[in-house]
This record gives sequence, C-alpha cells and structure tokens, in this order.
Amino acid sequence: MERLMKTTSSEETFRLGERIGKRLQGGEVICLYGELGAGKTVLAKGMGQGLGVKEEITSPTFTLIQEYDIKDRQLQFIHMDLYRLQVLEEAEVIGVTDYFRDDCVCLLEWPEIITDLLPDDKIEIQLKGSGDLPRTILINTGDLELGL
Repeated sequence: MERLMKTTSSEETFRLGERIGKRLQGGEVICLYGELGAGKTVLAKGMGQGLGVKEEITSPTFTLIQEYDIKDRQLQFIHMDLYRLQVLEEAEVIGVTDYFRDDCVCLLEWPEIITDLLPDDKIEIQLKGSGDLPRTILINTGDLELGL
C-alpha cells in the first residue's frame, strides 16, 4: 500500500514519525530514502517516541547503529545510518541483518548499500525536500496496513 503525504515543518515530520511509531509492533524493517537534510532523522526521532523510547534519539552517523530498549514492550528500536558504508560486505561485518528480528523495529537511513540484504516485506519511506521547504513523503508499506 502506498500513501503520499506532505509536511510543512520539522514538527509535522516528527509527528508523522510518531504516528507511524505508534502502529509498529516489532519485526518491521523500515528503509528511509532521501537526500541530506530531507528529514530522515527527524522522522526517525518521531518513530522512536511513538514506539515508547524514553531516551533522546540521536543520529547514528558515526556510530552506525544505535540501540534503544523499550522495556515495557520488550522491544528494541534499532536506528542505523549506513551513509558511511562503501560496500555490502561492511554491512555484513557489522551484523546489520542480525537486527531483522521480531523483537526489533529496525530503521535504516541510507539503505541503498544493502539492497540485496533487505527483506521483501520492508517498509520504504522516500522523503523529498530540504531546508525550510515542505516535505513530500511517499510511504510504501507493502502488505502491511499502518492506518495512517
């Protein structure tokens, strides 16, 4: 299922992420596509809050992977930024697919490098726009119904 949405501020992008996060159950692999400054991390922060992450969500640009425990749901929110990876083998070495499990919601920024490793039932979100411009956000959930 595809849905096209628009946001006009980072607050609206955050709130959209929060709405998505509230509907996630675990086992989802979410791929975020968009240029630098498109709002991927803002959307990710909203998703984390919607899932129930208590601590501040930060961009994993340098650490590559941030893990957040959601204790009351026995779930982990895994936020990956694969921007710095150069080849598929690097993703295999750091264990990206180890997080594709039912007790995790796995969010990937810059997933293009691992296309061959991604599950068929992934959620894809394409963000367009940057700076103060409105965002166009295309959400493809495949067979999953998020009720957005």
